[in-house]
Amino acid sequence: QVQLVESGGGLVQAGGSLRPSCAASGRAFSSYVLGWFRQAPGKEREFVGAISRNGGNTYYADFMKGRFTISRDNTKNTVYLQMNSLKPEDTAVYYCAAGAVLSPVAVITDGKYDYWGQGTQVTVSS
Repeated sequence: QVQLVESGGGLVQAGGSLRPSCAASGRAFSSYVLGWFRQAPGKEREFVGAISRNGGNTYYADFMKGRFTISRDNTKNTVYLQMNSLKPEDTAVYYCAAGAVLSPVAVITDGKYDYWGQGTQVTVSS
């Protein structure tokens, strides 16, 4: 069992940066692939990015175009989402998720993850 708690969202102007984080409690944090998803009002939840168990591989949605970076610190049981050059269309609730067994193809699918955080609101003003 893993519990995930996001923090670090907030309100920022377009072009600014935020760095949400997701802290995990429970066992074997390093055995999980970690993903970030987001959901804007009236839209479906979409994949943002994911990171492998040891942090050696990362996967990103095309829309990010190098603006976002995912990292993890297994000694702190925490995963981070560095978001730069934010746009108003990045406004959404951002969720982290953990999955025990995920292939590079499966990481983009929210149904493949086993545990979810409660989300953190990110609002980008124009």
